[in-house]
Amino acid sequence: MKKLTLTIPFDQDLDLTLKREFSNYFKDHQNYIIKSKSLDARRANTGRIPKFIYELVFFNDLSEISDLSITDALIPQSVKSEMKPPIIVGSGPAGLFAALQFVEAGIPFVLCERGDAVKERMKKISTFWRYGKLDEESNVCYGEGGAGLYSDGKLITRIKSPLIPYVMKKLVQFGAPKNTEYLSNPHLGSNKIRTVLEEMTKYLKNSKGKILYNARVEEILFSDKKVTGVKLASGEVLESGHVILATGHSAKKMYYHLEEHGVAMKAKDFAVGLRIEHKRSMIDRMQHGDFATSPILGAARYRLSYHNKRTDRGTYSFCMCPGGNVLSSGTDSNGLVTNGMSNSGCNSPWSNAGLVVSVKSGVDFDPIKEDVLAGVKFLDRIEQGAFELSKKYATGKELPAMTVAEFINGKCNSDPLPKSSSPSHLFKVDFFSLFPKFVIDHLKDSLEMFEEQIPGFAQNGILIAPETRTSSPVTILRDPQTFESTSHKGLYPAGEGAGHAGGITSAAVDGVRIAREIIKIL
Repeated sequence: MKKLTLTIPFDQDLDLTLKREFSNYFKDHQNYIIKSKSLDARRANTGRIPKFIYELVFFNDLSEISDLSITDALIPQSVKSEMKPPIIVGSGPAGLFAALQFVEAGIPFVLCERGDAVKERMKKISTFWRYGKLDEESNVCYGEGGAGLYSDGKLITRIKSPLIPYVMKKLVQFGAPKNTEYLSNPHLGSNKIRTVLEEMTKYLKNSKGKILYNARVEEILFSDKKVTGVKLASGEVLESGHVILATGHSAKKMYYHLEEHGVAMKAKDFAVGLRIEHKRSMIDRMQHGDFATSPILGAARYRLSYHNKRTDRGTYSFCMCPGGNVLSSGTDSNGLVTNGMSNSGCNSPWSNAGLVVSVKSGVDFDPIKEDVLAGVKFLDRIEQGAFELSKKYATGKELPAMTVAEFINGKCNSDPLPKSSSPSHLFKVDFFSLFPKFVIDHLKDSLEMFEEQIPGFAQNGILIAPETRTSSPVTILRDPQTFESTSHKGLYPAGEGAGHAGGITSAAVDGVRIAREIIKIL
């Protein structure tokens, strides 16, 4: 086995390069695989040729590369147990991958999803965007696939885990492109991630497990601080001594329920801000320069951050969606939220990203004087304020917006807004009142810094409010080894909603880890 790191111009063929310049690698090795592939497009706007960086492994037999973690990790098979099946609450990445582990171990499970299966859920989302009619149980955040269904299909993660190759391999098994296993920043797109997650649930339905739709868990049932099961909104009670709580970061009522039962939680930091949208052609030109129209490079991406040393606070771009759309993604009838998405082709005429400012627990809100859910209430005030503005100046479904220039100048003018990608439409309004002053000040400062990093970035575009669902405002405390609640036996807080993940990949890994710990017990 031999390893090779290779950097070549973006438009140069990999196979031809290897045969021409590295033919000696094939003398003793018949095959090779791409371990990773990343794009270096730094300074492309100054004429520097973008390059792909490959990590390659040459081999003769697959047994030579078993150390590269590209095979499934071993878990017990055909485990039998007389105990009540574990219950999974939520069918996002954490819940689905936990269920997948139970299937592979031969253990029955019950998965409770408050919303609809994909096809019916999509109809309700479309109705919401077009007419403003929100189904509070089945929407952009709730339903089969969870918020991940509309998260743009980004599989980028900062965590380090030997389970990441397993997660990627399973996604490919259910329909993701093969290169998902080696791209440094895999992007399935909202269209492909829907198909993948739908195929995964089909597989799970053919197992010993059971998936219940339109089955919102109203209560987690406890006896002497031990889980005994769950009670559904319908009144039905399901018994189990093991409940994986994977409700996502938007299930705010569950936080209140857990607080009532004294489940150990703490307020955590999060971030709030806006969506910024530009014409895709402008971002492509800013980032890729003369290479902007290359179909190989596709829609340009960016990642921006600025740390204010004086306030020790960060402002950064979040969930950048090249060639995408800005969506209304609230879950409450009296609140508005923005999010972004793009399909796998990234072929929308616009590109967008969140621009968010860090909000610090104990500094910007005091969970001791208020309560552990002070961050939840902080976000509610912003979302409800946006809805009130929309009702006052539009119909209640449109999103508040300003141009970047108006935001920096501190005042709206009478000019109409530029066209936008949002299917819910926008209305122009001064939305400074939605946010605390420190958020507005840091956004203005950061736009000046980002203009230096990408000239033209802060001279054009639209800002759309509010971006509030960046992460959970709460951490549900758990044991670092068993992943069990530190206060209530049998409760396993999982994924983004529990404050232990951020994104599809890390949530999926979290679900796998928790399920494997429960499998050890069963």
